[in-house]
Amino acid sequence: MNVMDRPASATASAWLDAFDRALRRKDTTAAAGLFLPDGHWRDVIAFGWDIVTTSGGAAIADRLRDTLDRTQPQGFRLDEARTPPRRVTRAGRECLEALFVFETATGPCSGVLRLVTGEEGPRAWVLLTTLDQIRGHEEAFNAAGASEADYSRDFGGENWLDKRLRAQAYEDREPAVLVIGAGQSGLGIAARLGQLGVDTLIVDRQARIGDNWRKRYHALTLHNEVHVNHLPYMPFPPTWPVFIPKDKLAGWFEAYAEAMDLNVWTSTDFRGGDWDEAGQHWRVTVRRADGSERVLQPRHIVFATGVSSIPVKPDLPGLEDFKGTVLHSGAYTEGAAWKDRPTMVLGTGNSGHDVAQDLGASGSKVTIVQRSSTYVVGIREAQRVYSIYAEGIPFEDCDLLAMATPFPVMKRGYQLSTAHSRQVDKPLLDALEARGFRLDYGPDDTGFQMKYLQRGGGYYFNVGASDMIVEGRIGLLQFADIERFVAEGARLRDGSLVPAELLVLATGYLNQQEVVRHFLGDTIAERIGPVWGFGEDGELRNMWRPTGQQGLWFTAGSLAQSRIYSKVLALQIKARELGR
Repeated sequence: MNVMDRPASATASAWLDAFDRALRRKDTTAAAGLFLPDGHWRDVIAFGWDIVTTSGGAAIADRLRDTLDRTQPQGFRLDEARTPPRRVTRAGRECLEALFVFETATGPCSGVLRLVTGEEGPRAWVLLTTLDQIRGHEEAFNAAGASEADYSRDFGGENWLDKRLRAQAYEDREPAVLVIGAGQSGLGIAARLGQLGVDTLIVDRQARIGDNWRKRYHALTLHNEVHVNHLPYMPFPPTWPVFIPKDKLAGWFEAYAEAMDLNVWTSTDFRGGDWDEAGQHWRVTVRRADGSERVLQPRHIVFATGVSSIPVKPDLPGLEDFKGTVLHSGAYTEGAAWKDRPTMVLGTGNSGHDVAQDLGASGSKVTIVQRSSTYVVGIREAQRVYSIYAEGIPFEDCDLLAMATPFPVMKRGYQLSTAHSRQVDKPLLDALEARGFRLDYGPDDTGFQMKYLQRGGGYYFNVGASDMIVEGRIGLLQFADIERFVAEGARLRDGSLVPAELLVLATGYLNQQEVVRHFLGDTIAERIGPVWGFGEDGELRNMWRPTGQQGLWFTAGSLAQSRIYSKVLALQIKARELGR
């Protein structure tokens, strides 16, 4: 437990009191005056059913003016059950950081306050407000202990398993929510909805829960540390390795679905459908493992197919003449079959490097082909962006702090982290450039995290492949130097041949808008627009928030993102079910 910093607590309490008084008086000018001129307020469904960042005093006053009558916020005070106020540095700026609670007409809320002291006293640099629960419809935990019904036994009737099998069959009802995909995002949102009493069915085309990880390449291990990656309600055991192997994670997903009583249909293909405006529900078709089809009528569809969904297979000159094997990296498993044989990997993101390293370690003469510049960072340095989770405070508090990142603050933090990593990794980066590897440092030098959030790839966490490229154990070829593919490999513009019997396309995946286009048609795809990447409002487009199509939602991202924002999305869907 952190030792209480009493001056910090007093300062934070005074600011919260002043803010609370201003809101009760509906004096939005006074409330906005408590912020720095470059201050930011990020509201996550506490003052409205959306994720909204507002920057600058005038804009903050306007937003408060538009929302106060409806939300009736009050009771801003420090949360004494959480990490006490403390002085920290965030995105290069020293500040006083405090976690607080308050109430609105909808329910209890939480927030983060980051204060900076200037000539006019403490002013808010960042304020996060987020809804915790919908009053009267709280998550269904058994905190109160056993009821009278729990003490009875129904001998001769249905037992727990009978009820679970009947619930999962959906023979007598329709799910309120259909979740497509049983990865971390799908499981997390289904668990949250289940605790809110929203009937949810997950469908997944794989034969087993966890196959989205289990069937990936043999050597795959997560690139971020275990304490960042917990699923909702069930943290990983403290005995787990720092970096989780894919098969261990896959097994946990299977156990998680069982433990959380999630309704999952595996070996089930989502075939598509359309929105019934008159009935205010979807009509979609799924195909089961036995070939039978079922038409479902959920009120909501959640695409949880991830940032990585439909593989991109580029039209490469001459590829139809290539006599070797062509695989997308998503279908690659291991390199043993390619020992002593020439292979080629197209793409220099994480998957491309990992596949090339696996092939090289398996004895293949492998060449990696670079299509565009790539950000490379050492695996140790990559953990810097998750530094909040290493501060020794409860991960639930870390999740709240992680949400308190308006886009300008996020961008500056990533720039500082990237600059530091660039210096630490300089010897390796210089050696890569000397070998002809083209580097970049992300948009506006923001590194890998912003690349991930904007395009879902374009970076590599070095776990050895970069060193192998420098040493020549992995060959390097620029795609611009290839004239065309031929039967035996790649013919270069200088007339030479780079032989290959295997070509792995580590070329990424389509935007989820294209997934919608494939399953729900052009009209809905155009109505919602791009999914993922930052919009003009500084928030991820269409993620965990309302879209242009009623009843259509998206969730994706890392295990941490899926965990944090699953609650945000679940509360919005519950609110729609309640007619709010």
